[in-house]
Amino acid sequence: MAKHATSVILDVGGVGYEVTIPVTTFYDLGDTGAPVRLRIYTHVREEALQLFGFRTERERELFTLLISVSGIGPKSAVAMLSGMSADEIVTAIRTNNYARLTSIPGVGRKTAERLVIELRDKMAALSSPALDEEFAAGAGAPQTEDALREDTLAALLQLGFPRPAAEKVITHAMSEGGELSVEVLLRRSLRQLSKG
Repeated sequence: MAKHATSVILDVGGVGYEVTIPVTTFYDLGDTGAPVRLRIYTHVREEALQLFGFRTERERELFTLLISVSGIGPKSAVAMLSGMSADEIVTAIRTNNYARLTSIPGVGRKTAERLVIELRDKMAALSSPALDEEFAAGAGAPQTEDALREDTLAALLQLGFPRPAAEKVITHAMSEGGELSVEVLLRRSLRQLSKG
């Protein structure tokens, strides 16, 4: 196995398969060469076959639901799963949290509304008792600044921005202060990148 932030090359019986993955899956992968098991979604188009890989069946199911929504293709769905955890997406859709959904790069108000309308009733099946308890309690440990920086950088790289520019805008975004989260940093960073 060879891995990159947005893809992994899997050796299956001596044949290498390139599989697109969300950043969250990248973090869960072992070292290069280590055995790995991914749940694969095969996307068939006229001109290409694309493989998308996920660490859990739940992520794969969420991906399948996301691409069933009009206007969301596989790459957009992977970007969504890279910008927010499966639990956060499930909770945001179940609770009509448009602000949270539109904080994902590439998701505008209309897309967020379609996600909620088309998927809200289907999200209960993807929820878990632990997630429901955590959401009800409003719990959630804050991330360290280093973790926030790394997650934001990974998301910007996933979106195709060059590393030097991404690192520069993240530093600027963090210097603005306030309550920091990946979503806040992404929003600030994207605002800066769109000016440049």
